[in-house]
Amino acid sequence: MKYDPNMRPNEATGDGLRWYCPLEQPFEVSGLAWFREEQKYRRLPTLPPGVVPKAVDHLANHPAGGQIRFLSDSASLSVRVKLKDKANMVHMPATGQCGVDCYVGAPDTVVPLQYVNTTKYDVTLKEYECALFTNWKPVKRYIVLNLPLYQGVEEIEVGLDEGAAVVAPPSYASAKRVVIYGTSITQGGCASRPGMVYTNILSRRIPLEFINLGFSGSGKGEPEVAEVIAKISDPACLVVDYEGNCVSTELFRQTLPEFIRIYRAAHPLTPILIVSRIRYAREELTPHLYEMRMERKRFEQTLVGELREQGDLNIYFFDASKSLGGEDFFECTVDGSHPTDLGFLRMADAIEPVLKTLLL
Repeated sequence: MKYDPNMRPNEATGDGLRWYCPLEQPFEVSGLAWFREEQKYRRLPTLPPGVVPKAVDHLANHPAGGQIRFLSDSASLSVRVKLKDKANMVHMPATGQCGVDCYVGAPDTVVPLQYVNTTKYDVTLKEYECALFTNWKPVKRYIVLNLPLYQGVEEIEVGLDEGAAVVAPPSYASAKRVVIYGTSITQGGCASRPGMVYTNILSRRIPLEFINLGFSGSGKGEPEVAEVIAKISDPACLVVDYEGNCVSTELFRQTLPEFIRIYRAAHPLTPILIVSRIRYAREELTPHLYEMRMERKRFEQTLVGELREQGDLNIYFFDASKSLGGEDFFECTVDGSHPTDLGFLRMADAIEPVLKTLLL
Protein backbone atom coordinates (compact mmCIF):
# COMPACT_ATOMS: atom_id res chain seq x y z
CA MET A 1 0.00 0.00 0.00
CA LYS A 2 1.30 3.45 -0.91
CA TYR A 3 1.27 6.23 1.67
CA ASP A 4 2.01 9.89 1.78
CA PRO A 5 5.65 9.80 2.96
CA ASN A 6 4.64 11.51 6.20
CA MET A 7 2.10 8.76 6.93
CA ARG A 8 4.45 5.82 6.60
CA PRO A 9 5.88 4.08 9.65
CA ASN A 10 9.06 5.75 10.88
CA GLU A 11 12.22 4.24 9.42
CA ALA A 12 14.51 2.29 11.74
CA THR A 13 17.97 3.86 11.57
CA GLY A 14 20.00 1.85 14.04
CA ASP A 15 23.28 2.15 12.10
CA GLY A 16 25.82 4.39 13.79
CA LEU A 17 23.79 4.75 16.96
CA ARG A 18 24.69 3.92 20.51
CA TRP A 19 21.78 2.50 22.50
CA TYR A 20 21.18 3.65 26.06
CA CYS A 21 18.99 2.34 28.85
CA PRO A 22 17.08 5.22 30.51
CA LEU A 23 17.33 3.41 33.83
CA GLU A 24 20.92 4.62 33.98
CA GLN A 25 22.31 8.08 34.64
CA PRO A 26 22.38 10.73 33.31
CA PHE A 27 18.87 9.96 31.98
CA GLU A 28 16.00 10.90 34.28
CA VAL A 29 12.57 9.28 34.28
CA SER A 30 9.94 11.61 35.70
CA GLY A 31 6.18 11.44 36.15
CA LEU A 32 6.31 7.99 37.80
CA ALA A 33 6.31 8.52 41.55
CA TRP A 34 7.88 5.20 42.52
CA PHE A 35 10.38 4.91 39.67
CA ARG A 36 13.45 5.82 41.70
CA GLU A 37 12.78 3.00 44.16
CA GLU A 38 11.53 0.30 41.78
CA GLN A 39 13.01 1.15 38.35
CA LYS A 40 9.77 0.14 36.64
CA TYR A 41 7.64 2.01 34.14
CA ARG A 42 4.67 1.85 36.48
CA ARG A 43 2.48 4.46 38.18
CA LEU A 44 1.91 2.71 41.54
CA PRO A 45 4.23 0.69 43.76
CA THR A 46 4.46 -3.00 42.87
CA LEU A 47 3.35 -3.95 46.38
CA PRO A 48 1.16 -1.07 47.57
CA PRO A 49 0.19 -0.85 51.22
CA GLY A 50 -3.23 -2.45 51.46
CA VAL A 51 -5.14 -3.99 48.57
CA VAL A 52 -5.96 -1.69 45.66
CA PRO A 53 -8.62 -2.72 43.12
CA LYS A 54 -7.35 -5.23 40.57
CA ALA A 55 -8.20 -2.98 37.63
CA VAL A 56 -6.29 -0.06 39.17
CA ASP A 57 -3.27 -2.30 39.75
CA HIS A 58 -3.40 -3.40 36.09
CA LEU A 59 -3.80 0.12 34.71
CA ALA A 60 -0.86 1.27 36.83
CA ASN A 61 1.33 -0.61 34.33
CA HIS A 62 0.40 1.97 31.69
CA PRO A 63 3.02 4.72 32.16
CA ALA A 64 0.76 7.67 31.30
CA GLY A 65 2.57 10.88 32.20
CA GLY A 66 5.93 9.14 32.34
CA GLN A 67 8.74 11.06 30.67
CA ILE A 68 12.38 10.33 29.81
CA ARG A 69 14.42 13.53 30.13
CA PHE A 70 18.02 14.31 29.16
CA LEU A 71 20.31 16.72 27.32
CA SER A 72 22.20 15.74 24.20
CA ASP A 73 23.87 17.22 21.13
CA SER A 74 23.05 14.14 19.04
CA ALA A 75 22.02 14.85 15.46
CA SER A 76 19.79 11.77 15.49
CA LEU A 77 17.45 10.11 17.96
CA SER A 78 15.68 6.76 17.79
CA VAL A 79 13.82 4.59 20.27
CA ARG A 80 13.34 0.85 20.67
CA VAL A 81 10.20 -0.10 22.58
CA LYS A 82 9.03 -3.46 23.91
CA LEU A 83 5.35 -3.29 24.86
CA LYS A 84 3.44 -5.64 27.16
CA ASP A 85 0.80 -6.14 24.45
CA LYS A 86 -0.29 -4.94 21.02
CA ALA A 87 -2.41 -1.92 20.20
CA ASN A 88 -6.04 -2.95 20.67
CA MET A 89 -8.23 0.12 21.20
CA VAL A 90 -10.99 0.92 18.72
CA HIS A 91 -11.38 4.65 19.40
CA MET A 92 -7.84 5.71 20.29
CA PRO A 93 -4.92 5.80 17.84
CA ALA A 94 -2.05 3.38 18.39
CA THR A 95 0.22 6.42 18.47
CA GLY A 96 -1.53 7.54 21.66
CA GLN A 97 -2.08 4.14 23.20
CA CYS A 98 1.36 2.64 22.51
CA GLY A 99 3.49 5.38 20.98
CA VAL A 100 6.27 7.66 22.19
CA ASP A 101 6.51 11.29 21.16
CA CYS A 102 9.41 13.69 21.37
CA TYR A 103 9.77 17.33 22.41
CA VAL A 104 12.87 19.49 22.49
CA GLY A 105 13.76 22.77 24.15
CA ALA A 106 16.55 25.05 25.29
CA PRO A 107 19.18 23.26 27.39
CA ASP A 108 18.81 25.51 30.44
CA THR A 109 15.06 25.33 31.17
CA VAL A 110 12.27 22.75 31.28
CA VAL A 111 9.66 25.00 29.66
CA PRO A 112 8.61 25.67 26.98
CA LEU A 113 9.09 22.74 24.60
CA GLN A 114 8.58 22.19 20.86
CA TYR A 115 6.99 19.04 19.42
CA VAL A 116 9.18 17.02 17.05
CA ASN A 117 7.73 13.65 16.08
CA THR A 118 5.82 10.55 17.17
CA THR A 119 6.67 6.87 16.74
CA LYS A 120 4.64 5.40 13.88
CA TYR A 121 5.03 1.64 13.61
CA ASP A 122 3.41 -1.63 12.54
CA VAL A 123 0.61 -1.87 15.11
CA THR A 124 0.46 -5.67 14.82
CA LEU A 125 3.79 -5.83 16.69
CA LYS A 126 4.64 -5.67 20.38
CA GLU A 127 8.17 -4.40 19.68
CA TYR A 128 9.26 -1.58 17.42
CA GLU A 129 12.17 0.69 16.54
CA CYS A 130 11.57 4.19 15.19
CA ALA A 131 13.64 7.23 14.35
CA LEU A 132 12.30 10.46 15.84
CA PHE A 133 14.78 12.78 14.16
CA THR A 134 17.89 12.44 11.96
CA ASN A 135 20.57 14.69 10.48
CA TRP A 136 19.96 17.66 12.73
CA LYS A 137 22.62 20.15 13.72
CA PRO A 138 24.68 18.69 16.58
CA VAL A 139 23.80 21.30 19.21
CA LYS A 140 22.86 20.65 22.82
CA ARG A 141 19.12 20.27 23.35
CA TYR A 142 16.79 19.42 26.21
CA ILE A 143 14.89 16.31 25.08
CA VAL A 144 11.68 14.88 26.55
CA LEU A 145 10.17 11.56 25.45
CA ASN A 146 6.56 11.02 26.54
CA LEU A 147 5.70 7.38 27.26
CA PRO A 148 2.59 5.45 26.10
CA LEU A 149 -0.75 6.28 27.71
CA TYR A 150 -2.67 3.00 27.51
CA GLN A 151 -0.17 0.15 27.20
CA GLY A 152 2.54 -1.27 29.42
CA VAL A 153 6.21 -0.81 28.58
CA GLU A 154 8.57 -3.65 29.41
CA GLU A 155 11.70 -2.08 27.95
CA ILE A 156 12.71 1.09 26.12
CA GLU A 157 16.07 2.14 24.72
CA VAL A 158 17.23 5.48 23.39
CA GLY A 159 19.50 5.54 20.34
CA LEU A 160 21.87 8.50 19.92
CA ASP A 161 24.81 9.18 17.62
CA GLU A 162 28.01 7.45 18.63
CA GLY A 163 30.13 10.04 20.42
CA ALA A 164 27.25 12.41 21.16
CA ALA A 165 27.22 14.00 24.60
CA VAL A 166 24.52 12.89 27.04
CA VAL A 167 24.10 14.81 30.28
CA ALA A 168 21.46 15.26 32.99
CA PRO A 169 18.39 17.39 32.18
CA PRO A 170 17.73 20.82 33.69
CA SER A 171 16.12 20.86 37.12
CA TYR A 172 12.49 21.63 37.81
CA ALA A 173 11.61 24.84 39.63
CA SER A 174 11.41 22.79 42.83
CA ALA A 175 11.32 19.18 44.01
CA LYS A 176 7.58 19.38 44.61
CA ARG A 177 5.25 17.43 42.34
CA VAL A 178 1.74 18.02 41.00
CA VAL A 179 -0.38 14.90 41.58
CA ILE A 180 -3.52 14.47 39.46
CA TYR A 181 -5.95 11.65 40.29
CA GLY A 182 -8.86 10.83 38.05
CA THR A 183 -10.47 8.88 35.24
CA SER A 184 -9.80 7.59 31.72
CA ILE A 185 -9.67 11.21 30.60
CA THR A 186 -6.90 11.94 33.08
CA GLN A 187 -5.04 8.84 31.89
CA GLY A 188 -5.17 10.19 28.35
CA GLY A 189 -8.18 8.77 26.54
CA CYS A 190 -8.26 9.54 23.67
CA ALA A 191 -5.21 11.65 22.82
CA SER A 192 -3.63 10.98 19.43
CA ARG A 193 -0.17 10.92 21.00
CA PRO A 194 1.16 10.95 24.58
CA GLY A 195 2.19 14.58 24.64
CA MET A 196 -1.41 15.70 24.15
CA VAL A 197 -2.92 14.38 27.39
CA TYR A 198 -3.65 17.50 29.42
CA THR A 199 -1.24 16.60 32.23
CA ASN A 200 1.63 16.47 29.73
CA ILE A 201 0.50 19.74 28.14
CA LEU A 202 0.59 21.36 31.58
CA SER A 203 4.08 19.95 32.21
CA ARG A 204 5.29 21.94 29.19
CA ARG A 205 3.93 25.16 30.70
CA ILE A 206 4.61 24.77 34.42
CA PRO A 207 8.20 23.88 35.46
CA LEU A 208 7.26 21.08 37.88
CA GLU A 209 7.00 17.30 37.70
CA PHE A 210 3.47 16.05 37.02
CA ILE A 211 2.23 12.68 38.31
CA ASN A 212 -0.66 11.26 36.27
CA LEU A 213 -2.85 8.91 38.32
CA GLY A 214 -5.82 8.59 36.01
CA PHE A 215 -7.30 5.08 35.92
CA SER A 216 -9.65 4.31 33.06
CA GLY A 217 -13.08 3.41 34.44
CA SER A 218 -11.46 2.50 37.75
CA GLY A 219 -10.51 5.73 39.51
CA LYS A 220 -13.42 5.74 41.94
CA GLY A 221 -11.96 7.36 45.03
CA GLU A 222 -11.34 4.16 46.95
CA PRO A 223 -9.78 4.71 50.40
CA GLU A 224 -7.07 2.14 49.62
CA VAL A 225 -6.00 4.23 46.62
CA ALA A 226 -6.11 7.42 48.69
CA GLU A 227 -3.71 5.78 51.16
CA VAL A 228 -1.26 4.99 48.36
CA ILE A 229 -1.48 8.47 46.83
CA ALA A 230 -0.86 10.00 50.25
CA LYS A 231 2.53 8.23 50.26
CA ILE A 232 3.82 10.39 47.40
CA SER A 233 6.36 12.75 48.90
CA ASP A 234 6.73 16.48 48.24
CA PRO A 235 3.31 17.17 46.71
CA ALA A 236 2.90 20.68 45.38
CA CYS A 237 -0.82 20.11 44.86
CA LEU A 238 -3.35 17.30 44.61
CA VAL A 239 -5.95 17.56 41.84
CA VAL A 240 -8.97 15.28 42.42
CA ASP A 241 -10.96 14.70 39.23
CA TYR A 242 -12.78 11.37 39.46
CA GLU A 243 -16.39 12.51 39.37
CA GLY A 244 -16.85 10.87 35.95
CA ASN A 245 -16.17 7.45 37.51
CA CYS A 246 -18.17 7.91 40.70
CA VAL A 247 -20.92 5.38 39.69
CA SER A 248 -23.64 7.24 41.61
CA THR A 249 -24.09 10.50 43.45
CA GLU A 250 -24.79 8.55 46.63
CA LEU A 251 -21.49 6.70 46.41
CA PHE A 252 -19.69 9.95 45.51
CA ARG A 253 -21.04 11.50 48.71
CA GLN A 254 -19.37 8.68 50.63
CA THR A 255 -16.03 8.40 48.84
CA LEU A 256 -15.01 12.02 48.27
CA PRO A 257 -15.05 13.23 51.91
CA GLU A 258 -13.18 10.10 53.00
CA PHE A 259 -10.65 10.46 50.18
CA ILE A 260 -9.97 14.04 51.27
CA ARG A 261 -9.78 13.06 54.94
CA ILE A 262 -7.19 10.35 54.28
CA TYR A 263 -5.05 12.62 52.14
CA ARG A 264 -5.37 15.57 54.49
CA ALA A 265 -4.17 13.46 57.44
CA ALA A 266 -0.87 12.92 55.63
CA HIS A 267 -0.58 16.37 54.02
CA PRO A 268 -2.35 18.94 56.20
CA LEU A 269 -1.31 22.01 54.19
CA THR A 270 -0.97 20.77 50.60
CA PRO A 271 -3.40 22.54 48.24
CA ILE A 272 -6.22 20.24 47.11
CA LEU A 273 -8.20 21.15 44.00
CA ILE A 274 -11.52 19.36 43.52
CA VAL A 275 -12.49 19.38 39.83
CA SER A 276 -15.97 18.76 38.45
CA ARG A 277 -16.24 16.77 35.25
CA ILE A 278 -16.38 18.18 31.74
CA ARG A 279 -19.66 18.28 29.81
CA TYR A 280 -20.68 15.30 27.71
CA ALA A 281 -21.63 16.09 24.13
CA ARG A 282 -25.08 14.53 24.41
CA GLU A 283 -26.14 16.28 27.61
CA GLU A 284 -28.49 18.68 25.84
CA LEU A 285 -30.20 15.71 24.15
CA THR A 286 -30.41 13.59 27.30
CA PRO A 287 -31.23 15.99 30.15
CA HIS A 288 -30.77 13.44 32.94
CA LEU A 289 -27.00 13.53 32.29
CA TYR A 290 -27.02 17.27 32.78
CA GLU A 291 -29.09 16.95 35.96
CA MET A 292 -26.68 14.36 37.41
CA ARG A 293 -23.68 16.53 36.63
CA MET A 294 -25.26 19.55 38.26
CA GLU A 295 -26.23 17.53 41.34
CA ARG A 296 -22.67 16.30 41.78
CA LYS A 297 -21.20 19.72 41.14
CA ARG A 298 -23.38 21.23 43.85
CA PHE A 299 -22.21 18.51 46.23
CA GLU A 300 -18.54 19.24 45.45
CA GLN A 301 -19.03 22.97 45.91
CA THR A 302 -20.88 22.47 49.20
CA LEU A 303 -18.28 20.05 50.53
CA VAL A 304 -15.39 22.38 49.72
CA GLY A 305 -17.28 25.29 51.28
CA GLU A 306 -17.93 23.33 54.46
CA LEU A 307 -14.29 22.23 54.75
CA ARG A 308 -13.11 25.79 54.30
CA GLU A 309 -15.53 26.97 56.99
CA GLN A 310 -14.05 24.32 59.27
CA GLY A 311 -10.59 25.84 58.75
CA ASP A 312 -9.11 24.05 55.73
CA LEU A 313 -8.22 27.09 53.64
CA ASN A 314 -6.07 25.06 51.24
CA ILE A 315 -8.92 23.22 49.53
CA TYR A 316 -10.51 24.64 46.40
CA PHE A 317 -13.16 23.85 43.78
CA PHE A 318 -12.76 24.20 40.01
CA ASP A 319 -15.80 24.10 37.75
CA ALA A 320 -14.67 22.27 34.61
CA SER A 321 -18.02 22.49 32.83
CA LYS A 322 -16.69 25.16 30.47
CA SER A 323 -13.27 23.60 29.95
CA LEU A 324 -14.09 22.34 26.45
CA GLY A 325 -15.21 25.77 25.34
CA GLY A 326 -18.51 27.42 24.57
CA GLU A 327 -21.06 26.63 21.89
CA ASP A 328 -18.80 24.15 20.05
CA PHE A 329 -17.75 22.14 23.14
CA PHE A 330 -19.33 18.99 21.66
CA GLU A 331 -16.75 19.03 18.85
CA CYS A 332 -13.94 18.29 21.31
CA THR A 333 -14.44 14.57 21.92
CA VAL A 334 -13.99 11.26 20.14
CA ASP A 335 -17.13 9.63 21.48
CA GLY A 336 -19.04 12.31 23.34
CA SER A 337 -17.01 12.08 26.54
CA HIS A 338 -13.31 11.40 25.86
CA PRO A 339 -11.44 14.43 24.50
CA THR A 340 -9.60 14.74 21.24
CA ASP A 341 -6.33 16.66 21.20
CA LEU A 342 -8.37 19.85 20.82
CA GLY A 343 -10.35 18.93 23.92
CA PHE A 344 -7.21 18.25 25.94
CA LEU A 345 -5.68 21.53 24.80
CA ARG A 346 -8.76 23.43 25.94
CA MET A 347 -8.78 21.58 29.26
CA ALA A 348 -5.16 22.55 29.85
CA ASP A 349 -5.90 26.16 28.88
CA ALA A 350 -8.76 26.28 31.38
CA ILE A 351 -7.00 24.84 34.41
CA GLU A 352 -3.51 26.27 33.82
CA PRO A 353 -4.13 29.71 35.41
CA VAL A 354 -5.77 28.09 38.43
CA LEU A 355 -2.82 25.77 38.99
CA LYS A 356 -0.33 28.58 38.53
CA THR A 357 -2.15 30.57 41.21
CA LEU A 358 -1.83 27.62 43.61
CA LEU A 359 1.70 26.60 42.66
CA LEU A 360 3.84 29.54 41.61
